[in-house]
Amino acid sequence: MALLKLENVSLSTQLQQKTQKRGISLPGYRILEDISFEVAAGDRIIVTGATGAGKTFLLRLLNRLSEPTSGKIFFQNQDYTQIPVIQLRQQIVMVNQEVRLLGMTVKDALAYPLKLRGLAKAEIQQRIAFWVEQLQIPDGWLERNEVQLSLGQKQLVAIARAIITQPLILLLDEPTSALDVGTSKQIIEILSQQTQTTIITATHQFELFQQSCDCLLYLANGRLISNQPANQVDWVDLKAKITQAETEDDF
Repeated sequence: MALLKLENVSLSTQLQQKTQKRGISLPGYRILEDISFEVAAGDRIIVTGATGAGKTFLLRLLNRLSEPTSGKIFFQNQDYTQIPVIQLRQQIVMVNQEVRLLGMTVKDALAYPLKLRGLAKAEIQQRIAFWVEQLQIPDGWLERNEVQLSLGQKQLVAIARAIITQPLILLLDEPTSALDVGTSKQIIEILSQQTQTTIITATHQFELFQQSCDCLLYLANGRLISNQPANQVDWVDLKAKITQAETEDDF
């Protein structure tokens, strides 16, 4: 049984032009079109494509930050729409590219999702201590708030805040974009060891992940162009296609 399944999923914006008398619906802009794929428990999946291909919107659909215009999404063989949103997001956790700590210190931000899940104080402290050590987060960061952290530091904290909850599925949107190569490789290695968590990563930096992923989804203009096992991907050709698409978008 697939852990996650998408069937002919599309996403469009619905534009409205208001007149003095009534609202007139205009054709929506298609963001994703007819996306179908399955995810097995424990999979490591890369979602890549040029800027504007739909990578972030695909992740947003997977934990209901956006709702599909058409098609169906299933989690553990259950229709997404039948699962309470809070319950779903406790099992499918997303790390956005733009990180917010909501005015909290790093320590409080790490503890917050665990408190929401009703964990005991001792368990919360134990998990925080473990992941601070695993991700090599300096103790000096723990009392800082987000304005005292660099973008890369906030990105690392956001990853820790997500993985500390032990989700069934972890969605990562450009998780290494603000990190140096050494830190990125360290995080990818740690994530690869979390065998109980399925990880779906949207990234331009697929070269960093290609040794640890099982499957690659390549999007172009909102369409799923290819869905391949990692060992069958022509990484050089993929890089060329994305570079060409980015260049064409500049004109």
